[in-house]
Amino acid sequence: MANNTTEATREVRATAKYVRVTPRKARAVIDLIRGKSVAAAFDILHFCDRAVAVDIEKVLRSAVANAENNNGMRASDLVVVRCYADEGPTLKRIRPRAKGSASRILKRTSHITVVVAPGKEA
Repeated sequence: MANNTTEATREVRATAKYVRVTPRKARAVIDLIRGKSVAAAFDILHFCDRAVAVDIEKVLRSAVANAENNNGMRASDLVVVRCYADEGPTLKRIRPRAKGSASRILKRTSHITVVVAPGKEA
């Protein structure tokens, strides 16, 4: 592999796997912080009233810590360049229904990824 020092190699990521929230609900909050500076993203997540905002804030804190400790970047210069919620495994449960039948309950999980890189806010 070539030794490239492009913008893509300066990206730092953090992932939270098996988060017990549906990807659709997570994407509603993730869309709010994409392209924002890290400070603005923390403010948005802190005042967001969705429960998944706490989990996304933890992943963002981890990505910033990875950038500072492993790559020597400054947190004030970082921007959320990419963030997404992929679908994780679904837990299948059964709920009893009338007349001896049953309904399936799908408890969905997510894999939340946040990628930060130095740059200016979009």
